[in-house]
Amino acid sequence: MFKKLIIILLGVMCVTMVKPTKKASANSSKFITIETSQGKVVIETLPKIAPNHVKRIKQLVKNGFYDGIIFHRVIKGFMAQTGDPDGVGTGGSGQNLKAEFSDYEYKYGTVGMARSMSPDSGDSQFFICFDGCSHLTGQYTVWGQVISGMEAVEKLSIGEPPRNPDKMISVRLGKK
Repeated sequence: MFKKLIIILLGVMCVTMVKPTKKASANSSKFITIETSQGKVVIETLPKIAPNHVKRIKQLVKNGFYDGIIFHRVIKGFMAQTGDPDGVGTGGSGQNLKAEFSDYEYKYGTVGMARSMSPDSGDSQFFICFDGCSHLTGQYTVWGQVISGMEAVEKLSIGEPPRNPDKMISVRLGKK
Protein backbone atom coordinates (compact mmCIF):
# COMPACT_ATOMS: atom_id res chain seq x y z
CA MET A 1 0.00 0.00 0.00
CA PHE A 2 2.76 2.43 0.98
CA LYS A 3 4.69 1.57 -2.21
CA LYS A 4 1.58 2.20 -4.39
CA LEU A 5 1.01 5.55 -2.70
CA ILE A 6 4.59 6.67 -3.42
CA ILE A 7 4.24 5.59 -7.08
CA ILE A 8 0.94 7.47 -7.42
CA LEU A 9 2.43 10.59 -5.79
CA LEU A 10 5.51 10.43 -8.04
CA GLY A 11 3.22 10.07 -11.06
CA VAL A 12 1.22 13.15 -10.05
CA MET A 13 4.44 15.11 -9.48
CA CYS A 14 5.76 14.13 -12.92
CA VAL A 15 2.54 15.13 -14.63
CA THR A 16 2.57 18.44 -12.79
CA MET A 17 6.22 19.08 -13.60
CA VAL A 18 5.81 18.51 -17.34
CA LYS A 19 2.58 20.44 -17.64
CA PRO A 20 3.02 22.81 -20.62
CA THR A 21 3.03 26.51 -19.90
CA LYS A 22 1.16 29.02 -22.00
CA LYS A 23 3.60 31.14 -23.98
CA ALA A 24 2.72 34.78 -24.70
CA SER A 25 2.49 35.55 -28.40
CA ALA A 26 3.60 38.80 -30.01
CA ASN A 27 -0.08 39.70 -30.47
CA SER A 28 -0.63 39.55 -26.72
CA SER A 29 2.33 41.85 -26.07
CA LYS A 30 1.41 45.11 -24.45
CA PHE A 31 4.36 46.82 -26.12
CA ILE A 32 4.86 48.34 -29.57
CA THR A 33 8.34 49.16 -30.86
CA ILE A 34 8.78 51.86 -33.48
CA GLU A 35 12.10 52.09 -35.28
CA THR A 36 12.19 55.73 -36.42
CA SER A 37 14.79 57.47 -38.56
CA GLN A 38 16.00 59.00 -35.26
CA GLY A 39 16.07 55.81 -33.15
CA LYS A 40 13.89 53.31 -31.34
CA VAL A 41 10.73 54.19 -29.39
CA VAL A 42 8.94 51.66 -27.16
CA ILE A 43 5.30 52.27 -26.25
CA GLU A 44 3.39 50.44 -23.54
CA THR A 45 -0.22 50.11 -24.68
CA LEU A 46 -3.05 50.83 -22.23
CA PRO A 47 -5.82 48.33 -23.08
CA LYS A 48 -7.65 48.91 -19.78
CA ILE A 49 -8.12 52.57 -20.74
CA ALA A 50 -8.76 52.23 -24.49
CA PRO A 51 -9.33 48.56 -25.41
CA ASN A 52 -10.76 49.19 -28.88
CA HIS A 53 -8.04 51.66 -29.86
CA VAL A 54 -5.27 49.35 -28.65
CA LYS A 55 -6.81 46.42 -30.54
CA ARG A 56 -7.04 48.47 -33.76
CA ILE A 57 -3.51 49.89 -33.46
CA LYS A 58 -2.16 46.36 -32.94
CA GLN A 59 -4.05 45.15 -36.04
CA LEU A 60 -2.53 47.96 -38.10
CA VAL A 61 0.95 47.21 -36.71
CA LYS A 62 0.59 43.49 -37.45
CA ASN A 63 -0.46 44.30 -41.05
CA GLY A 64 2.57 46.58 -41.58
CA PHE A 65 0.36 49.63 -42.06
CA TYR A 66 2.71 52.03 -40.25
CA ASP A 67 5.97 50.96 -41.90
CA GLY A 68 7.47 53.89 -43.83
CA ILE A 69 4.91 56.51 -42.70
CA ILE A 70 6.32 59.97 -41.92
CA PHE A 71 5.84 62.22 -38.91
CA HIS A 72 3.82 64.85 -40.77
CA ARG A 73 3.28 67.27 -37.87
CA VAL A 74 5.90 67.95 -35.22
CA ILE A 75 5.43 70.97 -32.98
CA LYS A 76 8.30 71.71 -30.58
CA GLY A 77 7.16 71.57 -26.95
CA PHE A 78 3.77 70.10 -27.90
CA MET A 79 3.67 66.84 -29.87
CA ALA A 80 4.76 64.70 -32.85
CA GLN A 81 1.99 63.26 -35.06
CA THR A 82 2.11 60.36 -37.51
CA GLY A 83 -0.06 57.58 -38.92
CA ASP A 84 -1.32 59.20 -42.13
CA PRO A 85 -0.37 57.06 -45.15
CA ASP A 86 -0.76 60.18 -47.33
CA GLY A 87 1.64 62.18 -45.15
CA VAL A 88 -0.51 65.33 -45.02
CA GLY A 89 -2.70 64.79 -41.96
CA THR A 90 -6.00 63.97 -43.66
CA GLY A 91 -5.62 60.24 -44.44
CA GLY A 92 -6.11 57.07 -42.48
CA SER A 93 -6.89 53.38 -42.65
CA GLY A 94 -10.57 53.92 -43.38
CA GLN A 95 -11.95 52.71 -40.06
CA ASN A 96 -13.05 55.32 -37.52
CA LEU A 97 -13.20 54.40 -33.85
CA LYS A 98 -15.63 55.47 -31.15
CA ALA A 99 -13.84 57.71 -28.64
CA GLU A 100 -12.59 56.14 -25.40
CA PHE A 101 -11.91 59.26 -23.38
CA SER A 102 -10.47 58.90 -19.88
CA ASP A 103 -8.97 60.95 -17.09
CA TYR A 104 -5.48 59.56 -17.82
CA GLU A 105 -3.44 62.75 -17.75
CA TYR A 106 -1.57 63.70 -20.89
CA LYS A 107 2.08 64.18 -19.96
CA TYR A 108 5.52 63.75 -21.47
CA GLY A 109 5.47 60.59 -23.63
CA THR A 110 1.70 60.00 -23.59
CA VAL A 111 0.39 58.57 -26.87
CA GLY A 112 -3.03 59.75 -28.00
CA MET A 113 -5.29 59.22 -30.97
CA ALA A 114 -5.53 62.10 -33.41
CA ARG A 115 -9.01 63.03 -34.61
CA SER A 116 -10.98 65.72 -36.41
CA MET A 117 -13.62 67.88 -34.71
CA SER A 118 -15.80 64.76 -34.35
CA PRO A 119 -14.88 62.83 -31.18
CA ASP A 120 -15.48 59.51 -32.96
CA SER A 121 -13.17 60.17 -35.92
CA GLY A 122 -9.94 58.60 -34.64
CA ASP A 123 -8.56 56.20 -37.26
CA SER A 124 -4.84 55.44 -37.64
CA GLN A 125 -3.18 58.76 -36.80
CA PHE A 126 -1.68 59.23 -33.37
CA PHE A 127 0.57 61.68 -31.56
CA ILE A 128 3.27 61.48 -28.93
CA CYS A 129 3.27 64.33 -26.42
CA PHE A 130 6.15 66.47 -25.33
CA ASP A 131 5.19 68.75 -22.43
CA GLY A 132 2.31 70.92 -23.59
CA CYS A 133 -0.51 68.37 -23.80
CA SER A 134 -2.28 68.44 -20.41
CA HIS A 135 -5.23 70.37 -21.88
CA LEU A 136 -6.02 67.31 -24.09
CA THR A 137 -6.92 65.12 -21.09
CA GLY A 138 -10.47 63.81 -21.45
CA GLN A 139 -10.79 65.13 -25.02
CA TYR A 140 -8.55 62.73 -26.96
CA THR A 141 -8.26 58.97 -26.48
CA VAL A 142 -5.06 57.92 -24.68
CA TRP A 143 -3.87 54.48 -25.80
CA GLY A 144 -0.22 54.33 -24.78
CA GLN A 145 2.76 55.70 -22.90
CA VAL A 146 6.33 55.83 -24.19
CA ILE A 147 8.56 53.85 -21.81
CA SER A 148 11.82 54.39 -23.72
CA GLY A 149 13.03 56.39 -26.68
CA MET A 150 11.68 59.88 -26.05
CA GLU A 151 15.15 61.14 -26.99
CA ALA A 152 14.43 59.86 -30.53
CA VAL A 153 11.04 61.62 -30.56
CA GLU A 154 12.73 64.85 -29.40
CA LYS A 155 15.08 64.67 -32.43
CA LEU A 156 12.27 64.50 -35.05
CA SER A 157 12.30 67.27 -37.66
CA ILE A 158 10.00 70.17 -36.71
CA GLY A 159 7.26 71.39 -39.05
CA GLU A 160 3.73 70.96 -40.40
CA PRO A 161 4.95 69.14 -42.44
CA PRO A 162 8.70 69.21 -41.80
CA ARG A 163 10.89 70.07 -44.79
CA ASN A 164 12.71 66.72 -44.41
CA PRO A 165 10.29 64.58 -42.38
CA ASP A 166 11.43 61.68 -40.26
CA LYS A 167 9.56 58.41 -40.56
CA MET A 168 8.62 55.20 -38.87
CA ILE A 169 10.92 52.75 -40.62
CA SER A 170 9.27 49.75 -39.02
CA VAL A 171 6.65 49.20 -36.32
CA ARG A 172 6.39 45.86 -34.51
CA LEU A 173 4.52 44.28 -31.62
CA GLY A 174 6.69 43.60 -28.58
CA LYS A 175 9.89 45.09 -27.19
CA LYS A 176 12.40 44.53 -29.99
